[in-house]
Amino acid sequence: MALNRRLFLQASAATFAATTLAGCGGEDRVVIDTSLPVGPYNAKSTAEEVTEGIDLSGKTALVTGCNSGIGHETMRVLAQRGAHVFGTGRTLEKAQEACDSVKGKTTPLALELSDFDSCVACARAVAAQTDSLDILIPNAGIGTFTEFELVNGIEKIFVVNYLGHVVLTMNLLPLVQAAEHGRIVHVGSRMGYMSTPKGGIDFDNLRGEGAYDAALAYGRSKLANALFSLKLSQMLDPAYTTSNAVHPGFVKTDIGRNATGIIGFLYNNAATIIQKNVAEGAATQVYVATNPSLDGVSGAYFEDCNPVKFNGPNHVFDVALADRLWRETVAMVGSYFEVPVPA
Repeated sequence: MALNRRLFLQASAATFAATTLAGCGGEDRVVIDTSLPVGPYNAKSTAEEVTEGIDLSGKTALVTGCNSGIGHETMRVLAQRGAHVFGTGRTLEKAQEACDSVKGKTTPLALELSDFDSCVACARAVAAQTDSLDILIPNAGIGTFTEFELVNGIEKIFVVNYLGHVVLTMNLLPLVQAAEHGRIVHVGSRMGYMSTPKGGIDFDNLRGEGAYDAALAYGRSKLANALFSLKLSQMLDPAYTTSNAVHPGFVKTDIGRNATGIIGFLYNNAATIIQKNVAEGAATQVYVATNPSLDGVSGAYFEDCNPVKFNGPNHVFDVALADRLWRETVAMVGSYFEVPVPA
């Protein structure tokens, strides 16, 4: 079994590299959705550029995974624009170090997404310090370059990238709803519509019942984030609280640090010519979290700072799948929701 899983991991890493490299040039499959507000920004825009002139003084935000990559850049720019940012790391020490490295008002919090009790404790800590949360960005996650592992009987990538953030988000939801115009920005990925199991979410394989493919597991988790965003957009009144998903782009971060061999070379060297830097990678989620033109926009999907739609098969806007995923999610982690769930 270990050998088979390792072979699947190697194959999926190759799939990930090929999909990423082939998919970064842009294609007709993804087009700007002109039915929604379209801004002047693009793939080369930075988080600072998309927030130029925006004053976030008096606003509160929470960014998970603030200690590195686009999470750190997101926290830095939101704080620079005047927001009080709660930044989470897997340990309080990591979060503290990250918060100390940026200017502005920040508060470090510990959050281990694979531990649902930690997610609940993090939400409690935020609620003890603020009455409202204007911006929630569940940004943290793990990549495909990892061995198969179960956490409390559920596949680890699904737990960390999706379920942990669901527990955190649902327990923070009253604070977001208490804000004048609360925004939740979920971090998806192109893999969420280019590399997923058949049917989008293979509900019969979340506990490792079948073959493990790390790239498909990653795509599944990122599709789940988009579907959770879609479901929340149906639960919430967009006049007051919005929920949208974003694909940051192929960003040069340390998510591929565990890749080895030819895959490691492709990811960490050859691919650098098409990778975004962290300032560009953070731009889309910061734009969706702050731009005034997006007041009331909910249930949308953004890439390169613009709303997009898809030509061809995809599950990103699959309402029936979002409903089923929500039912399954509540069955798995609903006992950790300490606040009422919106109808």
